[in-house]
Amino acid sequence: MTEPAAPSRRDIWVNLLLYPGHTLPTAAAPVIVAVGLAVHDHVFAPAPLLLAFLASWLIHIGGVFTDNYMLLSRHPDVPEHPELLAGLNNGTLTLRGLKAAIIACFVLAVLPGPYLLHVAGFPVVVLGAIGIAASLGYSLSPYSMTKLGIADPLFFVMFGVVAVAGAYYVQAAPAHGASAASLLVPQALPFGAFVLGLPAGALVTNVLLIDDMRDRSFDALKGWRTGPVRFGLNWTRWEFFALTVFSYVVPFWFWLGLGFSPWVLLTLLTLPEAIAVTRVICTFDQLEKLGPMTPRAARLALIHSVLLGIGIAMSV
Repeated sequence: MTEPAAPSRRDIWVNLLLYPGHTLPTAAAPVIVAVGLAVHDHVFAPAPLLLAFLASWLIHIGGVFTDNYMLLSRHPDVPEHPELLAGLNNGTLTLRGLKAAIIACFVLAVLPGPYLLHVAGFPVVVLGAIGIAASLGYSLSPYSMTKLGIADPLFFVMFGVVAVAGAYYVQAAPAHGASAASLLVPQALPFGAFVLGLPAGALVTNVLLIDDMRDRSFDALKGWRTGPVRFGLNWTRWEFFALTVFSYVVPFWFWLGLGFSPWVLLTLLTLPEAIAVTRVICTFDQLEKLGPMTPRAARLALIHSVLLGIGIAMSV
C-alpha cells in the first residue's frame, strides 16, 4: 500500500483542519435561530452578535485543532488522517505549528471579551468558559467526552440550548440596559431561547454521528467510546433517524404549542434533502459514501436553521 501524496500547506490548513464546509455551518446554525427570535422580540443587535459568533467559531475551530493534535501526537500509528501524517513526515505540517494555531484560536476568541462584557455583563464570561471547556473537553483529557461516551447529548445541549440562549442573550442584554446585563438571570430570557434551537441541536449532533460512523475503527483504536464503537452501526443509524424526525416534528410544537405562526414550518422545505442524507446513512457504511455526507448534513442544519429563523422572525 503506497502512502498518499502529501497535500499542500493550504490544503492541510483549510480542507483538512479548518473544515469550512463542516465547522462554519454548524457554528452558524444555532446563532441564526437566535437571530430569528431576537428579530421577533425586537432586540436584534448585530454588533455583539457578530463578535460573539466569531468568538464561538474560533473556540469551535480550536477544539477541532486540538482533536487533530491529540490524534497526531498520541496516536501516530492510527491512520485516521493519512494526509496529515504525510504532511508531518515531509514537514508541511508540524505539531508545534498546530499547537500555535490552537493557542491563536483561543487568544483571538477572547479578544472581543471586554466589549461583550461591557455590553452584556458577566454572563458572557460564563458562556465563554463553558464553550472553551466543551471544546477542549471533547478529546483533551482522560475524562473527555469521547472517553466517557457522552459527546452526543452534550453536542445536543451545547448547540441546541446553550448556543441559542447565549446568542440571544448578547443581543437582548444591551437592549435592556446595563442593570439587566449585570447579573445572570435565566428567567429574564424567554422560554423560546431555550427550546427553539432544539432542531438545530439535533441536526448538528447528526453531523457528529456521521463522523463517528465513518471513523469507528479508528476511534476503537484510540479508546473512544462513541456510539458505533459501543453499540454498533444500527444503534447510531436509529439515533440519526430519531434526531432527524425530531427536528421536523418539533416546529409543529412551536406553532401549535408555543404560539408561533405556521411560518416556522418553512423547515419542511428541507425535508427532501434530509430524506436523501438519511437514506445514505442507513444504507452504506463505506468511507467513500459516508465522507461526503458530513458537509451535506452540516449544510442541512444551516438551511433548516435559516428557514426556522425566518419563520420565527415572521411570527406575530
